[in-house]
Amino acid sequence: MKLLVFAGSTRLGSWNRKLASVAARLAAQAGAEVTHLELADFELPMYNADLEARGTPADVLKLKQIFFEHPAWLVCTPEYNASYPALVKNTFDWISSPVQGDPVWGDGFRSTRGKVAGVLSASPGALGGLRSQSHLVPLLFNLHCWVAPTTFGLSRAAEAFDSDGGLASEAARASVQAVIDQLLWAAIRMNAE
Repeated sequence: MKLLVFAGSTRLGSWNRKLASVAARLAAQAGAEVTHLELADFELPMYNADLEARGTPADVLKLKQIFFEHPAWLVCTPEYNASYPALVKNTFDWISSPVQGDPVWGDGFRSTRGKVAGVLSASPGALGGLRSQSHLVPLLFNLHCWVAPTTFGLSRAAEAFDSDGGLASEAARASVQAVIDQLLWAAIRMNAE
């Protein structure tokens, strides 16, 4: 199963980028064909229909293709002001916007429809970013995704990682693995021929 893993942060010390790295390793060990995407590698201006009318940015077209090619996604979202960050929204706004007159990307939901998404979050606080998840899941539904019901919020993220970048707690690792296992289980069944 092709799995796209990414964090909704570009900050160098981001807890969610660390969590995405852990999740990518665990998913690969579980047999998934993992693409670990770094959003910092793409130039995405803030979505603006006037800008889009002058031509969809090349990196947006690349992202549309990457998201399309992966039946399963694992999103690690930070929590900013009790919701997901603008980077997450902006990414999904761009990849779901139809490219007018394009025979492939004229369908705005081509990259998102029918994908199975898993949701993780990490936060220095006690809730682990769960409030961001409560806002992200409806967005994913709106993009015609199936969302795995098992999620996980890594609380006290500043203390949650060991010196090798892994999760210090076996319970946290098991919780991340449970999300991965359910996501892959559902994606395999949704994409069975």
